[in-house]
Amino acid sequence: MTEHLKILILCTGNSCRSIMAEAALNHLGQGRIDAYSAGSNPTGYVHPKSLELLKSKGIATNGFRSKSWDEFAGTTFDAVITVCDNAAGEACPVFMGAPVKAHWGVADPAHATGTDADIMAAFEAAYQTLEARIKALLALPQGLEKKDFAAALRHIGETVS
Repeated sequence: MTEHLKILILCTGNSCRSIMAEAALNHLGQGRIDAYSAGSNPTGYVHPKSLELLKSKGIATNGFRSKSWDEFAGTTFDAVITVCDNAAGEACPVFMGAPVKAHWGVADPAHATGTDADIMAAFEAAYQTLEARIKALLALPQGLEKKDFAAALRHIGETVS
């Protein structure tokens, strides 16, 4: 794979996990990655707790919005990563360039209940899982063959939490 990756993160609602992953990939990737996020059935808003958590990590939150994956149909990506089980099983639009596909399932913090601290803890847990996987992705050697990159992304989703 190239030294500069273009990655799409998919979820159903595009309000929490995919937004946090997009932000963290762009932040931690330091110019090595252009990350985007979208949903199969976008909620139309970004969950305020997602933005609160990102701000607490020192990650810029300007410009995030819940959007449909249809906006990216026909776009070339190196990888498409699903972060929710629903999106993993859905038929995706056609993405140009035959991107590597991987599933990095993460529990949806939007369904958390309890006190504000309980809910924020669910967002923190989801972010920590995503961050660990992103760091594992960034630690991969550059220039991997496509099949090796695909296997590595799948392995990260299965083993890193």
